[in-house]
Amino acid sequence: MKSAEKAQESELIERLVGINRVAKVVKGGRRFGFAALVVVGDGRGRIGLGSGKAREVPEAIKKATEQAKRDMFRIPLREGRTLHHDIKGSFGAGKVLMRSAPSGTGIIAGGPLRAVFEVLGVQDVVVKSLGSSNPYNMVKAALDGMRTMESPRMVAARRGRRVGDILGKKKKQDKSSKEDAA
Repeated sequence: MKSAEKAQESELIERLVGINRVAKVVKGGRRFGFAALVVVGDGRGRIGLGSGKAREVPEAIKKATEQAKRDMFRIPLREGRTLHHDIKGSFGAGKVLMRSAPSGTGIIAGGPLRAVFEVLGVQDVVVKSLGSSNPYNMVKAALDGMRTMESPRMVAARRGRRVGDILGKKKKQDKSSKEDAA
């Protein structure tokens, strides 16, 4: 059991989104601290976000990575390469518009959001940040929007229908029966 967990952890992709240096002024001068923002994913639809604070950069990154691994969740992807539908996400003043894209488009996203889609395993997506440029709010807005995304299979299960009914695809039998009637 332990070896399976280790193998799964070794497959994870970690991306450092940003580091903030903060200073606390004390009697003897300034004390510096660091805050790190990290996204972790498996490249197949699982992603987690973590933030950590410490006096040293490596310790802050380690704390953020551990939190991101704990808080991972799954996002359904179309064909394992793009989103199922367009999504708007928001968190605080951060607003993000994410659109699915045809094959070969690539990841068209700025800064922190590029890291999110790389670890998620999305290959084709167009993203526009509409609000705050704060990396924390941008990433949280994107993840907020992605949590609401549903695949056609999920919608079909909820409605008690078949996936073909949800997507609006016609059956071959319907076409042949219409031709027979004519």
